[in-house]
Amino acid sequence: MVPRMNADAKNEGTAPENGETHFGFRTVRENEKAGLVHNVFEQVAGRYDLMNDLMSGGLHRAWKQAMIDWLNPPRGERPFHLIDVAGGTGDIAFRFLERAGPNAQVTVCDINSHMLGVGQTRAEAKAFEGRVEFACGDAETLPFPDRSFDAYTIAFGIRNVTHVDRALKDAFRVLKPGGRFLCLEFSHVAVPLIDAVYDKYSFAAIPAMGKWVTGDAAPYQYLVESIRRFPPQEDFKRMIAQAGFGNVSYRNLTGGVAALHSGWRL
Repeated sequence: MVPRMNADAKNEGTAPENGETHFGFRTVRENEKAGLVHNVFEQVAGRYDLMNDLMSGGLHRAWKQAMIDWLNPPRGERPFHLIDVAGGTGDIAFRFLERAGPNAQVTVCDINSHMLGVGQTRAEAKAFEGRVEFACGDAETLPFPDRSFDAYTIAFGIRNVTHVDRALKDAFRVLKPGGRFLCLEFSHVAVPLIDAVYDKYSFAAIPAMGKWVTGDAAPYQYLVESIRRFPPQEDFKRMIAQAGFGNVSYRNLTGGVAALHSGWRL
C-alpha cells in the first residue's frame, strides 16, 4: 500500500521500451496488461471490499467519504448523472446515491464482469435499482457518447489501466462542460516516518494477508507494486491538466498514503 520509491526495488525506476508497460515491477507487452489486471480482480472480486478494510485498517472508508464530500453532489431535485469508473463493487456509487438528491443517478463502468456482478448483487440488496446501472467497459475507451455525465469518479483504479493518459482524455470526453473529475488513488507519502512504516508493512504484511483471506498472495503483491509505479502527486496533477482539465488541484489524505485529485471540464 505504500507508494515510496526505493532504489533497491526490483525494476523500479526503469522505463519500459516502446510497446511495453509495467505490471507491478514486471515489464510486459502493452497488449498483455489488461488481461493480467483482469485476472487479478477476477481472483479477488468476492472479497475485494474485505481486503480493502484489512489493508487500510478501514481508512479507505474515510477516504471515499472525503471523495464524496469534495464532490458535494446536489441534494435537491436537479438531475445529476455520475459515472464511476473501475468501481465494480459499487462502493463509491452507493455512497453517492445516499448523499445525492432523488433525481441523481450513477453509471458504474468496470472492465471486470466479476466485480460488476458483486456490485449488482449489492445494489439489489440496497434497493437502488432504477438509480444505478452497471456497464462493462474499458476506462481508455468508455462505451458512452461525448458529454454524457455531470461528474466522473475513479477510486483506486486508474493505476491499473495500461495508458493513464488515454483514460484521462476519455474522462474529459464523456464529461459535460462544467463537469467534475475526481480521482482517489494511493499516492506518495509526504511524511518520512509514515513512509518508512508503510513501506515495511505493505510488502511484508499485505501479500501475506491476501493469501490468508483469498488463498493467493500474488494479486496483492501486484497491488502493492502497482502503487509504487504510480506518479507522484504533482506529476499526476500535470497529467490531468494535459488531458484538458482546468482548475486542477489535489489533497493528500493520511500524510499522502492516498490523494484526491480534482479537475474541471471548463
